[in-house]
Amino acid sequence: MTASAIRVMICDDQMMVREGFSVLLNAMPDIEVVGEAVNGREAVTKVAELAPDVILMDIRMPELNGIEATREIVASAAETKVLVLTTFDLDEYVYQALRAGASGFLLKDASARQLADGVRVVAAGEALLAPTVTRRLITEFSRITQAPKAGAVAQVGDLTERETEVLVLIAQGLSNAEIAEHLVVAESTIKTHVSRVLVKLGLRDRTQAAVFAYEARLVTPS
Repeated sequence: MTASAIRVMICDDQMMVREGFSVLLNAMPDIEVVGEAVNGREAVTKVAELAPDVILMDIRMPELNGIEATREIVASAAETKVLVLTTFDLDEYVYQALRAGASGFLLKDASARQLADGVRVVAAGEALLAPTVTRRLITEFSRITQAPKAGAVAQVGDLTERETEVLVLIAQGLSNAEIAEHLVVAESTIKTHVSRVLVKLGLRDRTQAAVFAYEARLVTPS
């Protein structure tokens, strides 16, 4: 285990899920499972104690569900990124978790490689996790809100034309490299634009930026 290993906590009310994910992740040289929680309330407490880089969060749990736990963790200004665990890729609760501040989601039947890669991506905050699936989920459940949110629309006015363009491309699931190719600019330039977009809109990461873009109706369901 390296000194810079990604610290992970697993929150799920099923022991087999926790133990299975722990074995898979601890087998990775750059990932270390530092704790487990059996419900959302315990997760909130242990995040404060252990300060993991990433928490794998189940949604449907007793006492405090994953959505509320995610909201509390994000509100506490913790640096921990939340990666939601779900059985179905179009679980209606996943969209609510993303809005609450989760950085992405992962299916529980993911392979060991997908699980580890998902943790790495979310820890780095560099790209949407499984962008095609995440985009489909956001598209599906953004239908719930028919009109754009006034606050989101107002915030868009703080962005430059190029920053707005980059935000739309993020919501479409493009990576920094793909956006750079699309706009014919250097990838470092795109990284700067992404950072500015996140700061101006007060967002944690690219997943939150994608949700924002849909809620502001910069991107619409098709």
